[in-house]
Amino acid sequence: MAEKKARPPALRVLLVLASAFTAWHVFASFLWIAPYSPLREVVPTGALHSYMIPMFGQSWSVFAPEPINGSYGLNVRAVEKDESGEETVTDWVSATDVELSMIQYNLFPPRAGIQAAQLASEFKGSFDGLTDDHRVIAGLNYFEADWEARMEEKMASYGSEKVVTTYMQDEHMMTAYATQVALAMWGDDVVRIQYQVTRQNVIPFASRNDPAAVPPAMKFVETGWRGLIFNPGQSNENFSDVFRAQWEKIS
Repeated sequence: MAEKKARPPALRVLLVLASAFTAWHVFASFLWIAPYSPLREVVPTGALHSYMIPMFGQSWSVFAPEPINGSYGLNVRAVEKDESGEETVTDWVSATDVELSMIQYNLFPPRAGIQAAQLASEFKGSFDGLTDDHRVIAGLNYFEADWEARMEEKMASYGSEKVVTTYMQDEHMMTAYATQVALAMWGDDVVRIQYQVTRQNVIPFASRNDPAAVPPAMKFVETGWRGLIFNPGQSNENFSDVFRAQWEKIS
């Protein structure tokens, strides 16, 4: 009988690392999907969310008792300034329509196809948590220097610090994403952006067989104009190459 050849040390190390990563991924997915429990506290605060989002996020929300019952949309427009200083407001572009077209009829859908919808859902949730006073501030224009700090300070003056902090975090992410969409669509002449989040509920289950049933009215959340935001590590060029090409395909 031939002697079994031993695996090279490098291969054994690779197998150990692969096994450890697989075990961690299964464990992290279990913690993410399962209902919240003290077991989640074994992972440092924020580490689980940073690992699962955006690449591995999933849930059981398609099932009872609280299945997904609506869809979210994200529209973006911008102000362009030409060499003479004249400003022009663009038309709205649906970022969700562009992204969802990437996963429709695709056996291997990219995660990039759901980013706009996820951002819209998270933003709508944090916006709904604001008081009426906070929402008034969100509807104002903030785009001059240090606009984020000034906006947060103004909101905080009406109380509910935790709610404001959560909203401003989602506002930052949404504005950074909308900035990339605007630059992809209209180029470097963009000087400020605005976004609009929509939610369209489905026909209630009890009325599913009623031919005359219509979906509930669409809900809109529209902020004021915002300054551009660039997050470290993001590539506007790569985003533009993908987003613009996909928009041209469906236009």
